[in-house]
Amino acid sequence: MHTALYTASPDEVSATVAVYDAIKRRLLAGQFRLGSRLGEVALSEQFGVSRTPIREALARLFAEGFVVRLPEGGYSPAAPDMPTIAELYVVRRALELAALNEPQHDASILLDLRQRWSSFDVPKEPEPDFVLHDEDFHVRVAKSSGNRSLTDLLMRVNERIRIVRIHDFLSTARIRTTITEHLGILEALLHGDLVLAEARLACHLKVSRQVVERRAAAALSRMVEGNRSD
Repeated sequence: MHTALYTASPDEVSATVAVYDAIKRRLLAGQFRLGSRLGEVALSEQFGVSRTPIREALARLFAEGFVVRLPEGGYSPAAPDMPTIAELYVVRRALELAALNEPQHDASILLDLRQRWSSFDVPKEPEPDFVLHDEDFHVRVAKSSGNRSLTDLLMRVNERIRIVRIHDFLSTARIRTTITEHLGILEALLHGDLVLAEARLACHLKVSRQVVERRAAAALSRMVEGNRSD
């Protein structure tokens, strides 16, 4: 006798996605106190859904590093390890510039990227998950160098800093600027001007890091202040 597997209904899937997005945005904005417990009952009442979508959304956020498990059970907002993140940003910059300075680049990859980013529509509302598109751009540029080991290392670094890099895409203005800068880097590469490409990439990475650090620090400050006000 076989036991039928439980399959979530379309409504449950939709509720989980909506709750996940809402909680993640609040986490990024620092609206949950550092150390506070994200209780399923309280959140289900707040969002007007059952506990199942809440439980699944929190499990996904845990897997992505946005929340941590509490010893007594449940989850709490995760505080990013900013010193380690800063070190990883240095590694990321070194890897990307090294890839840029490889002697040859696959023009087909660069042309495909230019086509994609030239037709990329700026969303009407900020999309934190735009970070995945951004990561794809940088990984593909590295891949065009033909250095697979370097590309693999860059992917691993990106995964570890994603939790704070997502702060760079909390406004449509930053998304629009990112698209413009990506196209500028590609144009320089396609014209074989590595000096210009390196200068544009270095500036792009520097500004992005400054925005991320400022917004992440502000969010962390709000989380800490929430504790002090109790």
